[in-house]
Amino acid sequence: MERGYVQVYTGNGKGKTTAAFGLAIRAVGDGMKVYIVQFLKTSPTGEVEAIKKLADNIKVFRFEKKRGFFWTLNDEEKTELKKEVQKAYEFVQQVIENEKCDILILDEIMGAITNKLLTETQVLELIEKKPLTMELVLTGRNVPEAIAKKADLITEMKDIKHYMNEGVTARKGVEY
Repeated sequence: MERGYVQVYTGNGKGKTTAAFGLAIRAVGDGMKVYIVQFLKTSPTGEVEAIKKLADNIKVFRFEKKRGFFWTLNDEEKTELKKEVQKAYEFVQQVIENEKCDILILDEIMGAITNKLLTETQVLELIEKKPLTMELVLTGRNVPEAIAKKADLITEMKDIKHYMNEGVTARKGVEY
């Protein structure tokens, strides 16, 4: 890739991770190597299972052990989670420094910032250190203004109508 950009998929609507994984599949179809680091996601998902079956050039990394949602964790579990997220961050630094892939997707990294598991400054450092030829994709709600300013593309998934509001729970193969 001649020039890589910083993309952000954000908003309250459904589809941020799915869009990022779709980009990964497209890139692999054109011979690129993709790394996906997921934050705050530990349960099996259809996207991850499909990637395992379809693509040798996409690698998905998770550093956290399985727990409930962040807001259900006690202080000890949150401290443990923060250590795991920091390990993921160190891994991402190495991926960037060693230019290990063409596209690096940091799925739900905004959630890691919101929950104070990473700092906005840490993510800005990743953007600054990104090699010119690497595409960096960041997903999650509530993009800090400083990160938005550094992004080259921001797509907002807007929740206009959602069946969850009618009591429909997350469905395997559709929401996860």
